[in-house]
Formats: sequence, structure tokens, C-alpha cells
Amino acid sequence: MVERSFKKEVEKLRLGEGDEFAGEAILAVTKALLQSGVAYVGGYQGAPISHLMDVLSDAQDILQELGVHFESSASEATAAAMAAASVNYPLRGAVTFKSTVGTNVASDALANLASGGVTGGVVVIIGEDYGEGSSIMQERTHAFAMKSQMWLLDPRPNIPSIVAATEHAFELSEASNTPVFLQLRIRSCHVHGRFPTRNNQAPKLALRDAMENPVRDIDRIVLPPASFMHEREKVESRWPAAVEYIKSNKLNEIFEGKRSELGIIVQGGLYNTLLRTMERLGLADAFGESDIPIYVMNVTYPIVDDEIVQFCNFKQSVLLVEEGQPNYIEQSISTILRQADVTTTLVGKGVLPVAGEYTSQVLRAGLVDFMKQSASAWQPPDDPMRTVAEFIKRIEHNVPARPPGMCTGCPERPVFASLKMLQQELGDFHVSADIGCHLFSILPPFNIGNTTMGYGLGAAGAAAFNTESGKPAISIMGDGGFWHNGLTSGIGNAVFNKSDGLTIVVDNNYSAATGGQDLLSSRVNNENRSTEHAIEKAARGVGVEWTKTVRTYDIAAMRAALREAVDKKNKGPKVLVAQSECMLNKQRREKPAFKKAVGDGKRMIRDRFGVDEDTCTGDHACIRLSGCPSLTIKPNPDPLKRQPVSYVDNSCVGCGNCGEVAHEAVLCPSFYKGQLIFNPNFLDRILFGIRKALIGWLQRRTENRRLGNA
Repeated sequence: MVERSFKKEVEKLRLGEGDEFAGEAILAVTKALLQSGVAYVGGYQGAPISHLMDVLSDAQDILQELGVHFESSASEATAAAMAAASVNYPLRGAVTFKSTVGTNVASDALANLASGGVTGGVVVIIGEDYGEGSSIMQERTHAFAMKSQMWLLDPRPNIPSIVAATEHAFELSEASNTPVFLQLRIRSCHVHGRFPTRNNQAPKLALRDAMENPVRDIDRIVLPPASFMHEREKVESRWPAAVEYIKSNKLNEIFEGKRSELGIIVQGGLYNTLLRTMERLGLADAFGESDIPIYVMNVTYPIVDDEIVQFCNFKQSVLLVEEGQPNYIEQSISTILRQADVTTTLVGKGVLPVAGEYTSQVLRAGLVDFMKQSASAWQPPDDPMRTVAEFIKRIEHNVPARPPGMCTGCPERPVFASLKMLQQELGDFHVSADIGCHLFSILPPFNIGNTTMGYGLGAAGAAAFNTESGKPAISIMGDGGFWHNGLTSGIGNAVFNKSDGLTIVVDNNYSAATGGQDLLSSRVNNENRSTEHAIEKAARGVGVEWTKTVRTYDIAAMRAALREAVDKKNKGPKVLVAQSECMLNKQRREKPAFKKAVGDGKRMIRDRFGVDEDTCTGDHACIRLSGCPSLTIKPNPDPLKRQPVSYVDNSCVGCGNCGEVAHEAVLCPSFYKGQLIFNPNFLDRILFGIRKALIGWLQRRTENRRLGNA
């Protein structure tokens, strides 16, 4: 069950000539693909591009009507390799995944594709996850584009520009026989807007026709001597063809301004932030009219030398707004200007930070410094943004950290509570972590995890520790990572090299961290995919002899399985599958159904857990071993006790983890389980009355005895 369904929205993909689309960028990109006559689409989900995969999955009927093939690929490498269909055939194809981690995984296929070149247009839609909201290492796609010489489009964040860039990307790819990156930044993916639609186009060549009439061109295969020819083609023909297409179709834009002695060059994806900042500084208005001429690089690679020289010539100073490092664009433009003998001063990282996201506050500081250097008479207005920036600077060191954590009721939390108890018993283990929700275990309260090397590489990250030791290395990976890369790179590698380590596969039924997409092992009936393939069976298939599946919320069984797995009597690689459904996805499914049933008058029961305030000792060991967001503290009701007591708030989903942990760790017996009954029947009311009367009598008797003994 994916995080967000687009079943209703995908009907907009049927809009035709003369209609107007209104909606989110992700949906608009899909519409642009269909208008461009795409023949196949593949990809792997990952922020901020997951929703594109979800849209395509929900639009299967429309895609099939047009003869468009769509696949949820096993990995980014699988998706990139799909583009081989466009090497010999005039088939337009699009693949999508998160960058830069997805680009790293797909790099082998992309490099071969870029070397041999393509006949049909290939667009790689990249979700650029850079900046303050990022979940990965801070790198840019730009380096990969330069390395393999794939053209990189970074359109302005508005719907018409993004749609135009998508359609131009196919044309550019075919004009230069080169695959093209279409970079969508985090904010670009979710911007809303409108554009006039055209009719969807069926592929000019059907996939079936290509299959039945195969074409073979050995010059397109990366094998000497063709590989040497490819290098020359890139420089001598493909690059000039790309530059000519960019110039003739005016993909880059120039917005004129009255301060002709100054200029700003900006990456397309940063245009909105730049313009808003300039408006706050009185250098532009709300309608996009700027005092300073702006050159918008909707194509950031290749750089069009002629356009740069023409824009900068006769200007006193030009500010380059290039987010991230190294400053590839700044270096290139500096070289272009010097070689053309243009004396314009290029200002870039001198007034703007070398690294980090260029937010409005960051751009404001850089623009103010640039204007003070280049236009001494100019003074910045006393705008609200300045006040906000100064306030943030004053308090930033006093704001408490808010690290990410697992959701309330997450089935992965008891796995790490069990592992923490095991380490308290046997000492610390080297734990090789992996990408996914379970990576939050490296933070308090668990503090488990030494390294992480990539998606599905948890077991591979412990490969060097395959040696004699009293405590074997422990590896973690999720079910998504297992099917993505872990089965071969981790589990198979451990079998082949006779590793003695333990791999814990956290199986929560979905690729949960990327939005809840189905997997090979998902326990659902997916009409378009083959599911319910057991992880334990796959592990045994590659040679693992010790395997076990345990329900994660059963902490006693989980702890016992962990103890058995690390026992040196059990030689060889071991795989423990920790299985329970992702609570977030479960709640998405069950909450609406529960609410509807209650509204319909049906008798419904919801489990709730609580803490007996009189029993709670206030040492909060339960919180340190559980870490559930719903398990918190409140003032102690006993005036003679200072320590606050533990408390379960209303966000509790009734998973029972807190009580299980308290029981297994032999903590105070303060947890209790209660039931909330909605639409109680006659018997429920009678029982409630009896219980209330009995408990009240017992409480009064206890109170009377206490007063009598005082």
C-alpha cells in the first residue's frame, strides 16, 4: 500500500488538445511523457521521485491503451539497463530514480549507454535530493553528467517549464544521440500549476514491431575498437549537435533588466528562490520583472559558450548562483570568459557558501554582498527576511536537535530493543547497518550501528570481519535492500566466502522508506506484480542453512533467536528474518476502515496501553529500551515524589512493544493493556457497570484501611 494513491488524479492524463492541466509537477511530467510518444518507462522509487513511480503504477490502464510498457524495476541499474531498447531502435524511453545514490547504482548501465549512444530519445528523470531536506550524502548529478557526457536539464520550477523541458529532452537526446538527464529538485517535484495539454501519442514504433524486426549495429556496442570511436563521436558530433539544438530552441532563457552593467547567471532549479529573494530586496517585482538581467541555465551541461559570452560581454560584474560543490559551472564559465577575452568580473562562491542548500536567507546574504561590491550606492531595504535571518542566526545554537526516528508502533523498534538487550548480556557487537528506516537505530535510544555503505550492502559492509572471533559481526538490511542488492552482494557473498556472521533482514512487507511500494516478498495480492516470495526461502536458495523467521513484536522469541544465531556452535552464514507489517502502512489501511465501521454503528474494539502511575518507579528504563514516540513523561501525581512518571499518549497504536520490552527486560510491572469499545452492546454496558462497581468498592476499602491505619 503506497504512501499516496493517484487513482483519481491520473484521469487528468487523458486530457487532450485544447484542454488545460492543473495539478502537481509529478503528474505533469507523466503527461509530458505521454504527449512525447514514450514507448517504455521504468524506475526505482526514492525521494523525491517516488511519487512518479506511484503515478505510473496507478496509470497502468492508460499506459496499456497507448501501448506503453511500464515496470517497477528491481533496482536503478535494472531501470537504466532498460534504456538499451533505444540503442538500436527509434523507441523513446524514460527511466527514473533518486540521485545521487540511484545514479551510483545505475552508473555501469548509464556509462555504457552514453558511450554507445542512442537512436531513440532516452530521458533519465533524476530526483535531485540535495540540501537541508536530503536523506543522503551531499553530492550532485552534475559530476556524473560531465563524466559520461550526458546532457543535464535543470528547468525552472514551474509547470510549463518542466513540461517543456521533458518534451525537449527527448528531442535533444535524438538530435545528439545521447541520453539526457532531467533533474527535478525536491521543491520542483511538488510545485503546482497549469499548462495547455496536447493529445497523448502512441509510440511511433511499437515494442512488438521492434522485437519482431531486430536490428543489430556492432558499432553501438562498447567493445574495442568501437569504444574509442564513441569517445571521438561525443566530442566531434554529439556535443556540437546538442549545443546547436539548445541554441536554436532557446532552452536557456534571458530576462532583461535595466541595470545592464550587472548580471546574474542561475541554475534553472534555483530561479524561483532567487527571484523571491530579489523581490524582498527591491531588485524585482512579484511578476518576475527584474532590475538585473538574468541568464537562466535550464541546461546546465553542456554550457553554451556563445550564450555565456554574449550575456557577460560589456557587463561590469556577473553573479553566478551555483548550488553545491565543487563549483563546476563557475570553473567552466571562468575559462570561457578568459578564453574569449571578456573582462567581466565573475562572482560566485566568494559571496555565496561553497557548500549547502541555497535557501532564501543564504541567497539574501550573497546578493547583498554582491550588490555592495558591484553597486556601492545601493542599500538593502529593511525587509522582514533580514529580521528572520538575524533571528535564526541568534538562536540556531540554542535550538535542540530533532533527529529522525521510527514511527509510533514501528515493527523495527522491537528488533533493536532485543539487540540492545543482547548486547547488555553479551557485550557490544560490530553492527553493519544499511539504508532504510532501520538506519535510525544508530541514533538514541538504541545507538546501534557502526557503518552504512549503501542500499542492500549491510551484509557486504561486514565482509572484512569474516574471521575467527568470540563475537561474530551482525549485519542489518531491510526487505527492500534484500531484493535490491542484498541477496547477491550480501547473502550470496557470505555463503561463497563461508562467512560466520549474522544478517538480520527486517521484513515489514514493503519498500517502506520510499513510500510503501510492494516487493517480491509483500504479503498482498498485486494484480500487476508477482508477490509473496519468502525471503527465508530465497536465502536458503543461495545456500544459507541457518534461517529463521520471527515476529518482531515477540521480544522473547526475537531475543532467543538472536542469542542462538550468535552462538559459535552455529557455523556459517545465518539469516534471521524479523517480520511484521510496517505500522504506518497498516494504519493507512485500517484507520479509515475502522472509522467507517464506527460511523456505521458497528461494535469495534481498539487496544490501548498505559502506565500505572502508582507503580511506575520513574527511572524511564522503558523509554531508553523502546524509544516509542507515544511513550513519554508527565509530572508525578504523588507530591512526595519528584521524578516524572512514564506516560502513553493518545498517539499509541496498540502494538504492545512497550509492555513486551518491560516484561522481557524485567522492568517494573507498570504497563497495562486496556480496550476501547466503540458502539458497545448491552452486554458490554452491563460488564462495564459491574467492573466499575467492583473496582470502586475495592478502591474505597483500600482507602478506608489506609485511613484506619494512619
